[in-house]
Amino acid sequence: MLDEFMGKKRLSTKDLEAIPIDLQYHREPANVSDWVAYQVVKAMRFPTDIFFRTKYIHRVVALETVAAVPGMVAGMLRHLRSLRRCSHDGGWISHLLHEAENERMHLLTWMKVSQPTLFERALVTAVQGVFFNVFFALYMVSDKTAHRVVGYLEEQAVISYTHMLDEIDAGVLENGPAPRIAIDYWNLEESATVRDVCLAIRLDENVHMLTNHHLSDRIALKQEDLRVDIHKLQEEQGMVPTQNAEKVWSKGNKY
Repeated sequence: MLDEFMGKKRLSTKDLEAIPIDLQYHREPANVSDWVAYQVVKAMRFPTDIFFRTKYIHRVVALETVAAVPGMVAGMLRHLRSLRRCSHDGGWISHLLHEAENERMHLLTWMKVSQPTLFERALVTAVQGVFFNVFFALYMVSDKTAHRVVGYLEEQAVISYTHMLDEIDAGVLENGPAPRIAIDYWNLEESATVRDVCLAIRLDENVHMLTNHHLSDRIALKQEDLRVDIHKLQEEQGMVPTQNAEKVWSKGNKY
């Protein structure tokens, strides 16, 4: 979640729109693994477009049900790996579980806006069950490809929320009041609307997109210890004394 959502000031529509986001961003596949990941996501989008069409609220409910799976699966597998190796996970687990929680809050928010039909609930449950097992297997085989899949999935999420915002602005979708759960979670103004919720969630999805593409790159480069980056960021913010981060988290100092 962005720092802007955790400040003391409640965010207005103007504040949300002022937060920078690159709506044209797309990570071009650089190798076979990337290409496979991209094709998997494109294949997942096709039946979704056919089934939900312009039912945007129900579409995002289905999207968030699936989107909350990767962070939990990846966090669980890295947790077990850390236990087996009796070593630190490099700062991945807490981030991945936070990502899963963030996606779950997206789902709970949209459930307050629209109640899916029994058939749609059953479909979502089936899709979630299949996706959990497929993603679990993929992560065991290639965690690099798995994170790339999530990166491309989040690219599609940003596109979907952008289309949804266009429909709200065009008057096709009703711009009702934001649910209480969304106002509290994203620190929005009391007068916040569904459009504000879309803006906030799109920003979240953008962060997940960039992060998972980055995590895939780190695996490819065999630089999976994120604590060096975290330490440098803490130094910049004055949270810890300035030191040589690489030396602090060198192999000899790991645990």
